[in-house]
Amino acid sequence: MNDARAELERRCAQLGIATGWHDIWGRYHEVPEASLRALAAEFGPEAGSPDAALPPVLALRAGAAPWRVALPAGGARALRWRIELEDGSSRTGEGRAENGALEIAEPLPMGYHRLVVEGLGEALLVAAPERCWRPVALEDGGRVWGPTLQLYALRSARNWGIGDFGDLRALVEQWAARGAGVFGLNPLHALYPHNPAHASPYSPSSRLLLNVLYLDVEAIEDCAECDAARRLIGSEAFQRRLSALRAAELVDYPGVAAAKFEALELLYAHFWERHLTAGDARARAFLDFRARGGEMLRRHALYDALQERFHRTDPSVTGWQSWPEAYHHPASEAVAHFALVHATRVAYFEYLQWQAEIQLSRVAWRCAELGLALGLYLDLAVSVDGAGSDAWAHRDCYALGASVGAPPDDFNLRGQDWGLPPLRPDRLRTTRYELYVSALREAMSHAGALRIDHVMQLMRLFWIPRAAEPADGAYVHYALEEMFAILALESHRNRCLVIGEDLGTVPDAVRAALARSGVLSYRLLWFERDAAGEFKPPADFPREALVAVTTHDLPTLAGWWKATDLELRQRLGLFPDEAAGEALRAGRAADRARLLRALERAGLLPQDVEGGLAEAVHAYVAGAPSRVMMVQLEDLLGVVEQANLPGTTDEHPNWRRKLPLELEAMENEPRVLALAARLSSLRPPPGRPA
Repeated sequence: MNDARAELERRCAQLGIATGWHDIWGRYHEVPEASLRALAAEFGPEAGSPDAALPPVLALRAGAAPWRVALPAGGARALRWRIELEDGSSRTGEGRAENGALEIAEPLPMGYHRLVVEGLGEALLVAAPERCWRPVALEDGGRVWGPTLQLYALRSARNWGIGDFGDLRALVEQWAARGAGVFGLNPLHALYPHNPAHASPYSPSSRLLLNVLYLDVEAIEDCAECDAARRLIGSEAFQRRLSALRAAELVDYPGVAAAKFEALELLYAHFWERHLTAGDARARAFLDFRARGGEMLRRHALYDALQERFHRTDPSVTGWQSWPEAYHHPASEAVAHFALVHATRVAYFEYLQWQAEIQLSRVAWRCAELGLALGLYLDLAVSVDGAGSDAWAHRDCYALGASVGAPPDDFNLRGQDWGLPPLRPDRLRTTRYELYVSALREAMSHAGALRIDHVMQLMRLFWIPRAAEPADGAYVHYALEEMFAILALESHRNRCLVIGEDLGTVPDAVRAALARSGVLSYRLLWFERDAAGEFKPPADFPREALVAVTTHDLPTLAGWWKATDLELRQRLGLFPDEAAGEALRAGRAADRARLLRALERAGLLPQDVEGGLAEAVHAYVAGAPSRVMMVQLEDLLGVVEQANLPGTTDEHPNWRRKLPLELEAMENEPRVLALAARLSSLRPPPGRPA
């Protein structure tokens, strides 16, 4: 190794950048020097340098003592310390620093506290419970099941061409009556009002706010009061638009957005004139919402107002990087002037978030009223779109010259580049994990369970330099103990079960941390195999897990059986060569035979394989001891196409496919009723006999 490479590797070690990695087949890859230099450049020159003070964050077990604080090198000496507790009280003491650490014999209650050591500075103390929260319904062998859905895909006789929060409430009531206790949803993060065609829920503008396109416009209180909105919605022309949007095979995002925002503008104008200027109870409720949302809500609304303005002038403007330089920083004078002059418009975007919060909260309350074991099971995306509001409002926290992805594996032989900037681990710590905590709270406040997409992010992420191939990326490490401590603390405070999506290459340290922290693993039938490649029997699935047949990024059950996913990938050129495609097709044929053998061993092989496969396979998975089971609505209804095909953008209608049946028709659909009855008999809701 030459001196330049050795020095580069020392710098990478300081920053937590791994200089090599093992792929899913066990082969070692050394990261190219150009990639290491590019990724190291994403950190500031001060990052990774030896700290002359306390660590910015310290994770410890709530109620445990003594605990230790790492200190800068130095001889033994007496130090005075003060702990300012979250409740406003404080504790003081003195200890002797020895062997590079200060020991404090002071047990702390659960919460975020502030440690000040005289002459050395301060640190955030995260006093966390040992494990994430669990509902009583899942103890003593309790098991729950429910449907997973892409909310936009719901059809109904009343929606405006896209599933909305009103549809979600109706679906909860419909399926709760069939024994479901949990409802899994795609991420509900905020997207782009100015560009509704940017539809991926995993590439949001912000993880801190909601997607306002899911608003049930006619359920907003102002709609019942606003004559102009009622005239618009009731007009023959508008109803023809809505009928066409409902009838479309794919979600027409621009058409849906045009209709919804036309009506929402009228509702906001009515609210401003009738309530906000009067300062009545509804105005106070809105102002309270704004106060709770604080700076993060204000900056998101500011972003949407600014982007709307610049996009209207120039349609090629797709994010803050295309704005005039004076607006690139949210604290700039130009942004402050815009906020003052356009305060009414900024408040419009806050109003939309207020209504989304109200409607999602009502669904969550309905789940509680129905006594569901978990209720809503939401999804936290791994990062955000670099052109969006989070990256603008907190640009110093993101590595904007890199993107998150994954190295090559069986399903993506070229690797994946998700096009999302990663959070910088050093800035996470120095900002006391503000963005991470806020994202968890936003999702958990509405949910009984939360899925952490790509849970390996709590330990490491695969960073890819701009313009590089995925195979040339490198893993960058995060402070695992701190990330898990915050997760456990927020889980308890929000009474929210946590599920970690741990598919792919999972380090042993992550598996151990998941088990230690009470985070459920995420297991799919397709990947649960023994050493010979046979499907594991249900009894061998882990107890501490969520189980499902498949997920949105993988083939549906019907598509897998018919191998239509392989045909599509062949047509789109997603195989590196013909030999790889042939190998996968041969493997799929063998896997179909393996699945039939597994069903036969379990006594579940249907006489009519094509007609009875969905019920048999889900009954097979339902027999697992795993605490939670999810069922894709697409699989119940025999949908062949998957919701998202990784590695594609315009080549495949990702995040646009609707379900083949309306909610009203699903009420009495024989396939749905039969499978729901089967699952409820195998996994009876808590309090009901098997």
